[in-house]
Amino acid sequence: MKAAELADAPVTQLPPVRLLTIVCCRLNARAVSTIVSDTHVTDFSVENEPILGYMPGSPERAELEAALRKHESQMADVPIMIGDKEYRTDEVRHQVMPHKHSHKLAQFYYATSELVQKAINTAMAEREKWERVPLNDKFEMWLKAADLMAGKYRQDLNATTMLGQSKTVIQAEIDSAAELIDFLRFNALYAKEGVKWQPRSPTPDVTVNKLRFRGLEGFIAAVSPFNFTAIGGNLAYTPAMMGNVVLWKPSDTAIISNYMVYKIMREVGVPGGVVSFIPADGPVFGDTITKAPQLAAINFTGSVPTFQRLWTQVGQNLSNYVNFPRLVGECGGKNYHLIHPSADATSVVNGTIRSAFEYCGQKCSACSRAYIPQSLWPQVKEGLIATQKELKVGDVKEFDSFTSAVIDEKAFKRITGYIDHAKSSPKLSIVAGGKYDMSVGYFIEPTIVETTDPHDCIMTEEIFGPVLTVYVYPDEKVDDMITVANTSTPYALTGAIFAQDEAWLAKATDALKDSAGNFYINDKSTGSVVAQQPFGGARMSGTNDKAGGLHYALKWTSPQTIKQTMVPLTQMSSIHI
Repeated sequence: MKAAELADAPVTQLPPVRLLTIVCCRLNARAVSTIVSDTHVTDFSVENEPILGYMPGSPERAELEAALRKHESQMADVPIMIGDKEYRTDEVRHQVMPHKHSHKLAQFYYATSELVQKAINTAMAEREKWERVPLNDKFEMWLKAADLMAGKYRQDLNATTMLGQSKTVIQAEIDSAAELIDFLRFNALYAKEGVKWQPRSPTPDVTVNKLRFRGLEGFIAAVSPFNFTAIGGNLAYTPAMMGNVVLWKPSDTAIISNYMVYKIMREVGVPGGVVSFIPADGPVFGDTITKAPQLAAINFTGSVPTFQRLWTQVGQNLSNYVNFPRLVGECGGKNYHLIHPSADATSVVNGTIRSAFEYCGQKCSACSRAYIPQSLWPQVKEGLIATQKELKVGDVKEFDSFTSAVIDEKAFKRITGYIDHAKSSPKLSIVAGGKYDMSVGYFIEPTIVETTDPHDCIMTEEIFGPVLTVYVYPDEKVDDMITVANTSTPYALTGAIFAQDEAWLAKATDALKDSAGNFYINDKSTGSVVAQQPFGGARMSGTNDKAGGLHYALKWTSPQTIKQTMVPLTQMSSIHI
């Protein structure tokens, strides 16, 4: 239907097309013809990806076992990818299997600062062309990629995540399948819905107002962690979906799974210049991007010191930039479970075990400290010890393993240092676990520690491993524990309270509103689902931009307001800004 016909047609005769940015009143043909293009996108809806069961004899289990054999039997060669070209340097690195660290899974290469700069130049050359690709086309690519990840490549993603990051089958399925797929689908959905809003045009025959969603003017650096394959895909490709060009620095210990994501996105049509895949030494990458005048944003998940270093470097270079760079970061936590005397002990045991020890406690949201009343402690302690004894720590290919190895030797030494501290400190005692061995893999037993000091370093510092510390408090001090939970660490990522006392739940929920970006009532502090519990925290946990939520995709746009006057300006009247 032509513009003039659209302007005059009855509503019932409009074509069945989603008009995301057309002003919601009749525009004359002249107005429609001069409004910027890229306003039509196809309507669609999505649902959260189902999690498969992998029961013995199931098709998905057979497919996964085949994928595990395939990827374990070969050492992948992963190049630096800039544009459509592969690059290899003399700085060769290897990704090993954490549960069998003698086995090299992938060979990759560190980019030099010159290659990082080449990626910047390539991205900037691609930017204008990619930014002009209609949103509708981008959404179709992202939805197609999600379908490929849900089907054709599901078990390759799971297998590379299991082998390279030592995730058990269920933890890989939650991450590299379901969550990654959800990010692609829901970010496309929310972007489609988000750009529907347009400014009011009360007198469209005189003035038409419009909001155009542009990509950022410059490039975005995405720095992703090892612990979630889905985070790497989200950090790099959600900004790209909104018209941006990205330099993606993956974690050394997630190279093979992240490269699989990169290849799938290339397969659906994302140009090589839009997202460059840049394994690199952290300081080399960080120093180069923060010196570049075209830096538009950093999208980061990792440690507090690294994010602080990048933030400082950006501040020192502010006068050099074309724009003020946007800094988005998620930096981990020291997450708590606060237990009221009225809590259900079984729920406390099951929720705390799962939160603290799934994926070796290497989730940003994992419970690391618990405050438990004296009246419940005997029952909870008995349950924690009994359940901990049942947790199998083993090879990820053994499908009955509850958890496997921690990610690398550096993590192993950091975590076991806290266990050794618990063994030597008079204020601490090990309730369960405490053993570790790195002769074959970086294996650490799920460890439960009891402390008499709620401010000991083991209760305040991020460990990022399978260590849970419990402080047992007198029942009458329960409200004091609200203050301790709220103020004893610099983090504010996740927290959970358990109680059957409704009045106390209401009071604690209000008092703890600043303690966590994701807050749980009678549930564990882990397990956020895209579109259900948008994720992120404040304080030293990050900038709380809520990945998996409605506004995340629009974060990566630079909106432009357009006012078009439809009549001649024939007289001077009151002056408006």
